[in-house]
Amino acid sequence: MSDASDCAYCGCDVTAHDPVYVREDGSGTETPYCNYGCLSAHIEEEGLALGTTCSIGG
Repeated sequence: MSDASDCAYCGCDVTAHDPVYVREDGSGTETPYCNYGCLSAHIEEEGLALGTTCSIGG
């Protein structure tokens, strides 16, 4: 069973690391990750950044 202090990616206790918390969809619920490494791996594996870049320029 997952705990509020378990990393959403690897399941480790985030309090033993430099945690990052992500809030999605304006829900106010924070999803914990051990660090930016776990967050980055989650984003890449789920393809969450595909097609989401903004345009730069004028």
